[in-house]
Amino acid sequence: MIDVVLPCLNEAAALGFVLSRMPDGYLPIVVDNGSTDSSLHIARAYGARVAYVAERGFGAAVDGGIAVATSAVVCVMDADGSFDPQQLPRVADPVVAGQQDLVLGRRRSTSLRAWPPHARLGNRYLAGRLRRAGVPIYDIGPMRAFRRADLIALCLVDRRFGYPLEMVVKAAHAGWRMAEVDVDYAPRIAGGRSKVTGTIRGTVRTARDMSRVLEHL
Repeated sequence: MIDVVLPCLNEAAALGFVLSRMPDGYLPIVVDNGSTDSSLHIARAYGARVAYVAERGFGAAVDGGIAVATSAVVCVMDADGSFDPQQLPRVADPVVAGQQDLVLGRRRSTSLRAWPPHARLGNRYLAGRLRRAGVPIYDIGPMRAFRRADLIALCLVDRRFGYPLEMVVKAAHAGWRMAEVDVDYAPRIAGGRSKVTGTIRGTVRTARDMSRVLEHL
């Protein structure tokens, strides 16, 4: 069994799709980060485990989900329907097989609306910085798989949007084997804009959090 951590803040429109598409053997943990819609009701209706994290932030939510996960290998993915859970084995299988320590889903947009240009450029810049530092990564995507015990040992401290980048940087410093696999990246099911990179303000906030992480490259 593989636990799947799903950070969640008002994702009622997408959760039904996400939870209904979980492959056999993949157990969702919906980490509520202060939802005011029916996200929790939907999560329970689909039999998902629910964790509560009061501290706002992507990193705080993921960290809370990992704390209650019990499987040796854990996956993380967004709960907004931009990723198809049926593709989780693409990232998990190499870790389960012992071939890789961290596998990231390299996003391949299914629509021009899926990935705003400013967010794509920001990701390209960050990935370029990583490659110049010797880390062969092209996408700091949030769909990923790793061993739970190994991740805890990294002692990640960012609780906001720098968390995904900090994971990659510290994993590289620890000598982890890393790889990317292609995954589909679609527009959010609920429409609207991503909380992270869907607005200029969100992108600036994310860039600020990630810039602090880059200082340790």
